Amino acid sequence: MAVPLFFAISPSPSTTILNRAFFPFRPSSPFQLLPQKRFSVRCSYAEANIKNDFRSTTIDVTADIKTERLVVLGGSGFVGSAICKAAVSKGIEVIGLSRSGRPSYTDPWVDQVSWIPGDVFYVNWDEVLPGATAVVSTLGGFGNEEQMKRINGEANVVSVTAAKDYGVPKFILISVHDYNLPSFLLQSGYFTGKRKAEAEVLSKYPNSGVVLRPGFIYGKRRVDGFEIPLDLIGEPLENLLRAAENFIQPLKSLPASDVLLAPPISVNDVALATINAARDADFFGIFTIEQIKEAAANVKV
Repeated sequence: MAVPLFFAISPSPSTTILNRAFFPFRPSSPFQLLPQKRFSVRCSYAEANIKNDFRSTTIDVTADIKTERLVVLGGSGFVGSAICKAAVSKGIEVIGLSRSGRPSYTDPWVDQVSWIPGDVFYVNWDEVLPGATAVVSTLGGFGNEEQMKRINGEANVVSVTAAKDYGVPKFILISVHDYNLPSFLLQSGYFTGKRKAEAEVLSKYPNSGVVLRPGFIYGKRRVDGFEIPLDLIGEPLENLLRAAENFIQPLKSLPASDVLLAPPISVNDVALATINAARDADFFGIFTIEQIKEAAANVKV
């Protein structure tokens, strides 16, 4: 004779919560580690002519629910905002840290990011890093020598150290192509800062650190409320250089040739390659312009 099986959700004996599956409320801070979800299942069985017995012993089942949580340093900037947008579209929880905090524009994805205003030199990392599965740094900029060394180098070194101390398993740095420049030009604060940051990532994350080295990045860039369509220049130039790749390849051995011959890359491709890097445990090391393009193509649906 078939034996029916009945299930009922009930609290564990040690609690007085109502008779339903219990899921704790969301923490007051969105940056705290997610608590364990606890629920109990009570089941009973009955044979013919025997009433259901719902006094059977409860079984506590504890489940750890781990979500992807991406921290984007410089999240409201040109590259950072593209990464935040791409991550949100892939269902990843995103925390954006930047000195200006939340962007002023009102794109729908902006509301799905947890924005924190702050400077990496002074921020309380307890509000940013707990529970993060990856950190992406888009920090960088121009200025005098000392300013460039600080923002391109020291700011990233501080961030890598903090991520490592908090046990974040992956760090991704958006760096820069060297354009085949002569060594004396690579001694500027901009490049020395970037390379110092790269060395820190690869030292502290030898088996999971990622360094992306794009060239000129194009897209629609917002500056003081205005949108600059860099893609009007960058996209045709990228297509032209890729079409003429066989002809210009011999010229790339010339010093500084990549200033003119390195193909631009879309900010969306950089963002998608970053998502690939954040999700793939086998994705680590230094990636060139071509490799970034390939990594982005692997994410597109």
